[in-house]
Amino acid sequence: MKFGIFYEHQLPRPWQESSEYELLQNSLTQIELADKLGYDYAWEVEHHFLEEYSHSSAPEVFLGAASQRTTNIRLGHGVIQLPTNQPHRVAERVATLDLLSKGRVELGMGEGAGPAELHPFGTQVRSKRDRWEEAVKAIIPMFTKESWEFHGAYHDFPARNVIPKPYQKPHPPLWVACSNIKTIGQAGEWGMGALGFTFVSPDAATAWVNKYYNNLLHRPNRLTEYPVNPNIAMVSGFMCAETDEEAYEKASGWTFFIFALSYYGRKGVDAPGEGNLWEEFQDWRHSEKAQDAFKGALIGSPATIRKKLHQFQEAHVDQVILLNQAGKTSHEDICGSLKMFAEEVMPEFHALEADHAQWKDDVLSGRLVLEDLGTQAYDIFSHQNADIVRLTPEELKARMAAKDAAQKEASVTPAP
Repeated sequence: MKFGIFYEHQLPRPWQESSEYELLQNSLTQIELADKLGYDYAWEVEHHFLEEYSHSSAPEVFLGAASQRTTNIRLGHGVIQLPTNQPHRVAERVATLDLLSKGRVELGMGEGAGPAELHPFGTQVRSKRDRWEEAVKAIIPMFTKESWEFHGAYHDFPARNVIPKPYQKPHPPLWVACSNIKTIGQAGEWGMGALGFTFVSPDAATAWVNKYYNNLLHRPNRLTEYPVNPNIAMVSGFMCAETDEEAYEKASGWTFFIFALSYYGRKGVDAPGEGNLWEEFQDWRHSEKAQDAFKGALIGSPATIRKKLHQFQEAHVDQVILLNQAGKTSHEDICGSLKMFAEEVMPEFHALEADHAQWKDDVLSGRLVLEDLGTQAYDIFSHQNADIVRLTPEELKARMAAKDAAQKEASVTPAP
């Protein structure tokens, strides 16, 4: 099993003039430490306009800085929002980062979230999946072809040679965001790595891992020509401390992450500069929903975390991505947690990587056939609740169509 660290760049209010500077500098120091400690990946999201929840609007710049302070750790876009980016610019930035890092880039691609992020870029929520699929088809050939043109519904451009070309050939490994758990199955069809969250149970992990690999092998639906990247990674809340009690006390940032995620899902974005998520979080942080957020997370002593990890290792999850930088978790606590985990937990699971690689080779070669297990009972990740809704593209389009129909009917109904 491999391990990554994950960055939203959360910054709850109140802010000082130097707050964002300190946030980014501390994050770079943490990644530098993780590289020295033997962590495998560092992942950075892309979000726009989500105050306090994510001050990570230019991940390629941040990862470029990280590339010059690290040697071995792989640098993951987790993920680039394709509907808010021009395809040529994605290819150019990814290739440049790959050259700067000497081939350490992982290319995660996603659709973006709701209207708060998409509308300022001229993109509708209902079209984001279609835009994403078309952007993938437009971008991937740019990494290898010296002349490439594309004519689609959302992107139309003449023949050009997009330069530079990436260090990795033909290009960095491809991943897709799986905020909706059902996307894991589609990730298998597409032949891309699946970037999801913690499963609700080991049984759920096994069911989705089996579905992913069976789709990859028997129901392929590649969007264009590219090497498959058979991997499943799950993001988990994280804090490692001497005792469970100490870890829970230091891990309030994870509950803020859940609160902020559900807040934007329920209420949308406040008027610019007027919201205060941290203040509203205070009433929620001791609620039953907040306490439930701890259950599936990797929060506790080394022994507690080790026990949870073994369950997912046995389900053949490839990578666990540790979300430590959240809420107001201190830089010192983040570094201490990374160090304790690297010294007391990680070596045991790194040592099992050869066995896992053999299992994967057996699956991909057909020597080992995985049972098709039902996933219907496992339709959410462990951090999700009724306030965190992730619709499928089909569900989203149906909801938008119903909304349009209701508005049209209201506009033609005569006033009484």
